[in-house]
Amino acid sequence: MAPRESGSPDDEFDDDMDYMDVGDSGDDTPTEDLGDYLIDDEEMANLNQAGEALGPRRMQPLEEKPSAYVARYLFPTEKFRGEWRKHWTYLADRFAIGAVGTFAFGWLWGWLTKHDDGTAAAMVLIIWAILMIVIAWRIADWYFDRFVLTNKRIMSISGMFSRTVGMMPLLRVTDMKYEQTPWGRLFNYGNFVVESAGQDQALREVKHLPNPNELYLRIVEEMYEPEAVEAKLTQSMDDS
Repeated sequence: MAPRESGSPDDEFDDDMDYMDVGDSGDDTPTEDLGDYLIDDEEMANLNQAGEALGPRRMQPLEEKPSAYVARYLFPTEKFRGEWRKHWTYLADRFAIGAVGTFAFGWLWGWLTKHDDGTAAAMVLIIWAILMIVIAWRIADWYFDRFVLTNKRIMSISGMFSRTVGMMPLLRVTDMKYEQTPWGRLFNYGNFVVESAGQDQALREVKHLPNPNELYLRIVEEMYEPEAVEAKLTQSMDDS
């Protein structure tokens, strides 16, 4: 810490106890002022680099343009705020099934080949290929599955060949929360539950969204402080 410059009100010991002093208030011995020590700008920068929590966690910058896949569902005057795929853990069970299936069918195919049972070995290969196609299909569905936020609504787009588009206006959102399991907290994903004033809800629960705290804050900010969002966008454009 850097010492306070001489001449400041608390630059030496004093006889009066104040909020800057350290010591027993009943002791007549002069005590040392904490005001003698200040953190200069360089030390503050080092604290920030060391990861000290000095303020709210910074959110990722807003995306400027939607992907071509999402843009077709937005009208011209709508302002895009971001799109997200489901967290990669959504595919964890698919990858596990693929790995275990490959090992098991590979061992079985080798055993059948060793015992000259070509027909059974070919069937094993066909079943394994079908399993891989099913897993690849689910991965493709994950790739095309998007959660979208604009200044007017939230959307859920899913499906590779058949397409489902769910939408809820932000003005109709009456309650919103996200839930995290222990695994969700470990890998940083969560499930969003959105309530609206209507009875029939096309979009109520969206699972496995990444960075749920950041996404929650971004949606709430869009709902209650749209001017702040516009200011961020303007500043980002000026900086670039």
